Amino acid sequence: MVLDKKIATRQSYGEALAELGTENENVVVLDADLSGATKTSIFAKKFPNRFFDIGIAEQDMMGTAVGLSTFGKIPYVSTFAVFAAGRAYDQVRNSIAHTNANVKICATHAGITVGEDGATHQMLEDIGMMRTLPNMLVLSASDDFQTKWIIKEISKINGPVYVRLSRYATPVIYDEQFMMENNIEFKIGKGIQFGDGTDASIIATGITVAEALKAQEILRNEGINVRVIDMHTIKPIDQELIIKCAKETSKIITVEDHSIIGGLGTAVCEVLAEKYPTKVIRMGINDVFGESGKAEELIKKYKIDCESIVETVKK
Repeated sequence: MVLDKKIATRQSYGEALAELGTENENVVVLDADLSGATKTSIFAKKFPNRFFDIGIAEQDMMGTAVGLSTFGKIPYVSTFAVFAAGRAYDQVRNSIAHTNANVKICATHAGITVGEDGATHQMLEDIGMMRTLPNMLVLSASDDFQTKWIIKEISKINGPVYVRLSRYATPVIYDEQFMMENNIEFKIGKGIQFGDGTDASIIATGITVAEALKAQEILRNEGINVRVIDMHTIKPIDQELIIKCAKETSKIITVEDHSIIGGLGTAVCEVLAEKYPTKVIRMGINDVFGESGKAEELIKKYKIDCESIVETVKK
């Protein structure tokens, strides 16, 4: 783990796309006039004939991607999460999910950490919206290495996928050596467990995984042993691991850069309510819109930072 090095997962996405384009000539990329921000411009420079800037027409972009998929192409469509899941929801639901189209929706600038763009651009509902759609897989990347794996892995899946990415530069958690030494393997639908602490299980996703790992270290130094779960796949969620944590630890805490309604916390509660009733404390955005401010300040204000996690575990 190298938590002092930071890379935005949108950057990792752009780099992974360029690598994937070399490996698979059927990969095409569509953007909605935001290629500089979403980093699809990296792919565009390398493969200009396989890149399509649809302009500020997100609904049209989704429909165009479906058309391309019917001809054997693997479209990766990109824009900010608020537009991908919000503005284009009708097309995502009816044209992509309902038809089980092979379209990969890669939504950058998700969550409160969009920062200064303010409430209108801070998408806090997208996990809930996407995971309720039949056929849709939902993934939330925690760091650079994992993002690159996700982007390449989903090209092998025939069907719609929603990938949640961040504008905010997040600490690097994984690399090849760390994964080999700790026997870690990425699999769709399987979470990653850090530590075997029995005092609590902190289940996190996206940018909050690094915050949870920092909290784990602080708590360890105070004699409190917790385990951290990187739940990179929200749907299908790792029910087996969630139930295991509920059985082996006295507390379950979920942390997400998303509304506590409909997101990771809700998904975990659904599993436990049906399979192994357990009290769950959900940390996230508490049924409010965000506001303008620096990402670091907003993480603390909305209490999804490592200090807030430590405080919640102690309570």
